[in-house]
Amino acid sequence: MTDALTSIFSLLDLRSARCTRLEAAGAWSLRFPEKLALKFAAVIQGECWMIHPDHPPVQMAQGDVFLLSQTPAYVLASDPHLPAEDGAKVIDWEGSDVGRYGGADTVLLGGSFRVNPLHERLLTEALPHLMLLPRDALAASTLSRTLEIMEGEFRQIRMGSDLIRRHLADMLLVQMLRAFAERDVRGMDRRQPRGSGWIGALTDPRLGAALDRIHAEPGRHWTVKALSEVAGMSRTSFAEAFHAAIGQTPIDYVTRWRMQVGEDLIHQGLGIADVAATLGYASQSAFGTAFKRIKGCSPKVATRQPVRSAGERA
Repeated sequence: MTDALTSIFSLLDLRSARCTRLEAAGAWSLRFPEKLALKFAAVIQGECWMIHPDHPPVQMAQGDVFLLSQTPAYVLASDPHLPAEDGAKVIDWEGSDVGRYGGADTVLLGGSFRVNPLHERLLTEALPHLMLLPRDALAASTLSRTLEIMEGEFRQIRMGSDLIRRHLADMLLVQMLRAFAERDVRGMDRRQPRGSGWIGALTDPRLGAALDRIHAEPGRHWTVKALSEVAGMSRTSFAEAFHAAIGQTPIDYVTRWRMQVGEDLIHQGLGIADVAATLGYASQSAFGTAFKRIKGCSPKVATRQPVRSAGERA
């Protein structure tokens, strides 16, 4: 049976786009452009400042890792007061996955992930814009081992190095999401809720079991009673725990997940009547009513709308 995280990642069409290594020394300050993607970076050697437009500057040292869920233009620097140069122009990223600026006193490994813009809100609304996993966090040792293997693939290029780095980047992302769900991070956006929503619920064996079943069988006629039995809880206790963790009732979550799947199937070209039947609706009309309530437009209108990233500016 497909678990909930796997099904969400499948819908997001989440894939590592590129892994890079940055080496810098002396006085340096590099601005990196806005990117409609998830992005992480880890300090492998030395230290630097990470300057995010919505947060105070963060000093980072060897072993610290950050993740950006909405990536505005940001700066990495030896000193936060230095004027920033355009990192995309100063460093020849086209010729190599390794960027060099003045030496290698400070070394960072980074990676970015493309996300299907149709569903990117599943992650961007669940994660803080900036997430920092410090070197003394419980999960740091796990990430350190993954980063050590990735660093080796940069130092000695061998057959399949790029492929291995991409798979390692996928592992790092899941490891960071686990750390976030377990509250093993800091530097979180003060505007974000304290809970970690569906991500945190996946770490609870009982709620996670219910979510896995919802995602595996979105077309089933789910009731709170049936889901509470999957979770091994009383109906009342399950409903309260689910709402506290995710901020939605179980049935609201079922409906919203169905609409995410339905929207994806519609954009793949499946007929609306077939989508309705796949998701357990007795009629196209019933599905259309639910779709409009959640998505704000009818399924037919959705098929004509261009897929526009949530990160794009009007």
